[in-house]
Amino acid sequence: MTSRPPIAPPEAQQNPEEPDDPACLIRQKRASVALYIGLVLLALWVVRDFIVVVAWAGVLAIALWPLLRKVESHRWFSGRATLIATALTLAIALLVVLPVGIGIAQAFREAHDMSEWFKNAQENGIAVPDFIAHLPFGTQQISTWWQANLAQPLRDTAAMKGLHSETVMTLGRRFGARAAHAVTVFGFMLVTLFVIFQAGPRLSGALLKGARRGFGDDGAQLLQHMATAVRGTVSGLVVVGLCEGALLGAAYFVTGLPHVALLAFVTAIAAMLPFCAPLTFGLAALWLLTQGSVAGAIGLAVFGSIVVFVAEHFVRPVLIGNSTRLPFLLVLFGILGGAETFGLLGIFIGPALMTVLMVLWTDIVR
Repeated sequence: MTSRPPIAPPEAQQNPEEPDDPACLIRQKRASVALYIGLVLLALWVVRDFIVVVAWAGVLAIALWPLLRKVESHRWFSGRATLIATALTLAIALLVVLPVGIGIAQAFREAHDMSEWFKNAQENGIAVPDFIAHLPFGTQQISTWWQANLAQPLRDTAAMKGLHSETVMTLGRRFGARAAHAVTVFGFMLVTLFVIFQAGPRLSGALLKGARRGFGDDGAQLLQHMATAVRGTVSGLVVVGLCEGALLGAAYFVTGLPHVALLAFVTAIAAMLPFCAPLTFGLAALWLLTQGSVAGAIGLAVFGSIVVFVAEHFVRPVLIGNSTRLPFLLVLFGILGGAETFGLLGIFIGPALMTVLMVLWTDIVR
């Protein structure tokens, strides 16, 4: 009877690169991290067109989060997350759709008068406005240029011919495409915002828990500081915008402009964006100038410039800085630099990034 060869102990049969080997574990860990990063980047690339939508929904959700928590704590709305989410989402939709709808309706009402004016300009030209005769200087030069270029029938001019060219059709198609894209983005943003509101505290708790697991308590605190910065920026923009709209609305009423309420509302919306209010009161002052009210136009332009200068350089940075505990220059640089780098969304991203910079600097010098 032949004897069998001895069986090697289990330790001798193990692969040199067994799972318990530290070098193997390190390589597996690195491979897992690379795989996760690749999958995350691939997922972001797939949803790249919706990142802005999610960012806007996040900004609005952060700004309204205290209101959401307050409503949820009321006994009448306890356990009615879907109802609360629906109400808040509809309120935001109305805040955007209502002024746009009013403006479109007003434009349709004025369309007939504009059409008649346009036809008269084609047939008879544009008469020299009365206020030009009362200008302190340059009256003769402006009147001569006006008579030579605008007071004659404009039907055969290059400008009128250009209005019927393919360029206008192309611009119209591009404007329509951009408008359709904006409506689509706004719709997806509302849907995303509804989902965030419906998730409620569960979502914020999950985000903080994930930040603590991934980056520790400092990472969770940094996330909270960034949310506070975004909330303070939104509050500062809205409060300052409403105040600018109210003050300039009073100026519109004093100078005798028509549609004062609509102009004040549009000005308030524009003033929520840094340095956009001059566009509205500047056009209003230009309209007053064409109507012969030189004093009213100058007064409105000067008053509006003072209001915007004080609001943009002092009030708004102070409001945002107090809520985020940021210095004046960091708030101002965050708003302007963010807007220049990331567009409209950068107005809120900039102060949040400045908050991160301030927190890191505080930890270094502590």
